[in-house]
Amino acid sequence: MSTEDPAVARPAAPPRKPVRRNLTLRAALAEFLRHPAPWMIGATLVAALTARLALGDWQRTDALIPLLALAAFPVVEWIIHVTVLHWRPRRVGPVWIDSELARKHREHHADPRAIPLIFIPPRSLLVTIAVLTAIALLAFPRIELGLTFLLTITVLGLAYEWTHYLIHTDYKPRHALYRAIWRNHRHHHYRNEHYWFTVTSSGTADRLFGTYPAPEAVAASPTARHLHGLDKLP
Repeated sequence: MSTEDPAVARPAAPPRKPVRRNLTLRAALAEFLRHPAPWMIGATLVAALTARLALGDWQRTDALIPLLALAAFPVVEWIIHVTVLHWRPRRVGPVWIDSELARKHREHHADPRAIPLIFIPPRSLLVTIAVLTAIALLAFPRIELGLTFLLTITVLGLAYEWTHYLIHTDYKPRHALYRAIWRNHRHHHYRNEHYWFTVTSSGTADRLFGTYPAPEAVAASPTARHLHGLDKLP
């Protein structure tokens, strides 16, 4: 929350690094590992995996958790993108309701090639990890099952960060599946921000929620780089 009008006072985007041309996966990975989010998620993954292996007691439900999470992930990803990342700031009395995730996402849309803006902000990520850990420890009938959940979510989270990062680099798609995902997210940033909300898949939750039109049927949006047109307000 903030008392500043986000249409007037927006945090300055960090200086962006030059994006490499003809990027290889090895070079992309080296840059990926220079940022805190992958390490934070990776450390949580290792801790969850270590604890899960130490406790043992594997049951059928431990196989069910990853299957359910994988099936639900595109929908969850879509909902978070629409409701959290594309949140339009609102004033409640003297206070603007505007999360760090929404602010940073607006900066990301304004400069999609700025690598630091691609990743989940560390402070928000730390809160997210704490909440997910609490859910894993308190919301499941067995601690082992909760750790399976946490392990699954961190694997999916790391996959999300890697996919999202790679799409915004100059690494060129070489396979049909990644090419479809790459194209889907690029349409969201460079054609119209009201469609194509999934990041790690293409034509999944967007089809379900009616945000997967034929690109040629959608007009280019004047606010794709300036979400909600906030920079145009006085």
